[in-house]
Amino acid sequence: MPRRKRNKKVKRYRRSFYSRGMKVKKALGILLLAAVVLGAAWLAAPHVLDWATHTWYTVVRDRDLPASSDAAGAGEADSAAQQTAPSQPEPEPERPAASSRPASAQPAEPEQPEPLPGTAVREGAWAAVSLSALSDEAAIRAAAQELAGQGAVYAYIPLKDTSGYIYYPSALPAAARSVAASTVDPALIASIFKEAGLVPVAGVAAFQDPIASYTDRGMAIQYAGGGGYLWLDAANAAAGGKAWLNPYAASAVQFIGDLIAELHGFGFEQVCLSAVQFPPMVSSRQSFGETGGLGRDGQLAADIAVWEERFAGEVTLWYEYPLASCTDVSPALGALPAQLGARNLVVSLPAGEAADPAALTDLAARMKEQGCAYVVVRDSERGSFY
Repeated sequence: MPRRKRNKKVKRYRRSFYSRGMKVKKALGILLLAAVVLGAAWLAAPHVLDWATHTWYTVVRDRDLPASSDAAGAGEADSAAQQTAPSQPEPEPERPAASSRPASAQPAEPEQPEPLPGTAVREGAWAAVSLSALSDEAAIRAAAQELAGQGAVYAYIPLKDTSGYIYYPSALPAAARSVAASTVDPALIASIFKEAGLVPVAGVAAFQDPIASYTDRGMAIQYAGGGGYLWLDAANAAAGGKAWLNPYAASAVQFIGDLIAELHGFGFEQVCLSAVQFPPMVSSRQSFGETGGLGRDGQLAADIAVWEERFAGEVTLWYEYPLASCTDVSPALGALPAQLGARNLVVSLPAGEAADPAALTDLAARMKEQGCAYVVVRDSERGSFY
């Protein structure tokens, strides 16, 4: 019986076909590949996050973000928004169309007008103020509020009258005998009236001044023939004769200018001068000293020019004349007020004369035609202005 062949056993050898060197190279290759993959992922991560963030806000959250926004900053903003968001989602309110416009396209707010300087001439009513109503601060405030409530713009305060009295404590040497027994505080009046929106105007009588004429006789009109006697506008003092300051005297012109400067120092930026004239009568007994060949009109024009130049830009000067001197040439002026250089004119009506608005309008128009820039008409009896 033939022998049964047995299957031959196959020997298996645990042997690698890679040498040691090849294994090392293989390991290094795998490490290099992994490094390349990680490096590429590192470089691509910001762009991927930026794209993901932009997609989230523009598509999911319906917000408009620039495509180049920083991914990290967007992530932090989104994390903060999630932390502060309410548990229940709320629909976003619709944004108004105006909010999408740039700030530069928004309408600009109107600029507030600058306040007018105190020297500016304004349109509006004038009102005369009695000195008895300005005795103390409470009375001054009450008067200012009353005038403002009545719609007045200008408040005329007579601080030197034709009797020669000065109703505030002037420190000028030539005014030493002129200060009245009862005076007011001009600085307080000017300040409070300005606070109330009013323009305070100091009234000053110029050359009709029988008191300062005796304080400094060199400022006064003399009797012809010498002797140092002052000329009076009546036969004698017992008959009511009064002395006048001399418009030709430089010291008299300086005195009036110094009063204006003093009042400006107290806060008055507008002053109304009355009695800028010669005495109404012409007499051979009047002596004016050196005249330089100037007539009455020429000298008054020169005096006004001196004051205007001295206070240009600091004080607005008004000149008050009676109606008769504004319509006809009088000996007291020798010309019409506009021809003397009175650009800001106050026309005083005769006592008891009715104020016809149409006539006043016509009068103001005629004064402007003669050369006045601004005209105010005053009813001297009632002390009201138009």
